[in-house]
Amino acid sequence: MFKKLFSGLLGGGDGKSGNAATADPVEYKGYLIISEPADQGGQYRVSGWIRKPLPAADGEDGEMLEHRFERSDMLPGREACDALMVSKAQRYIDQVGDEMFSPR
Repeated sequence: MFKKLFSGLLGGGDGKSGNAATADPVEYKGYLIISEPADQGGQYRVSGWIRKPLPAADGEDGEMLEHRFERSDMLPGREACDALMVSKAQRYIDQVGDEMFSPR
C-alpha cells in the first residue's frame, strides 16, 4: 500500500498509476504550464504542474519553482483536459502569481 502511495507521489511506479503522459509545456507570462491528467476509468482529471524558472547565476542552470495544480474537473477526452488545464492554470496565475510558491 505504501509503495503505491509513494510511487504515485514521486512519479515512479509500474506504469499503472493512472497518470497519462505529460503534455508539452505551455509558456505563459514566464511560467510553464504542464498538463499531466490522471486517467480515471476512461475520464481524465485536470492536474499538472505550474513551474517558474529562476534566473541562473554565473551561467549555471537556475532553480525551478514548482506548484502542483489539481482540480476536480473530469473530462472524457485527453485534448479537452489539456486545454482546460492550461485555461485554469492561466487564470490561477493571473489571480495568485508568485504567491502560489509561498509556504502555507
